[in-house]
Amino acid sequence: MVVQKDLTDDEIDRVFHALAAATRRDILRRTIESEHSVSALAQDYDMSFAAVQKHVAVLEEAGLIIKRAEGRERLVRADPIMIARAKALLARYEDLWRARIDRLDDLLAEPSDPSASITTKGN
Repeated sequence: MVVQKDLTDDEIDRVFHALAAATRRDILRRTIESEHSVSALAQDYDMSFAAVQKHVAVLEEAGLIIKRAEGRERLVRADPIMIARAKALLARYEDLWRARIDRLDDLLAEPSDPSASITTKGN
């Protein structure tokens, strides 16, 4: 099986949008731990079942969770492949910023040239 490593711009937008809401982050956390029915997920939130369904739909559209039917229930679990792709993206951002900070640290550690700040006045 070939797994696409880099996320497209649209995928990145959907992932960050999905993770922008605390409820969706909690649903994702819970579905990483184990598979849940949408009904079971909805019981733990102070919102309507329909609102939880919408949160699940946003996560599903982002590819962060997979929903499957089992009888009359809809079971939800996290998609480890998409989570790994999102994690790789964040790791690249972290590497980029760490490299920038390291360069800034190097610049700040360089001794300044005192002669560069001396100006001569014309006679």
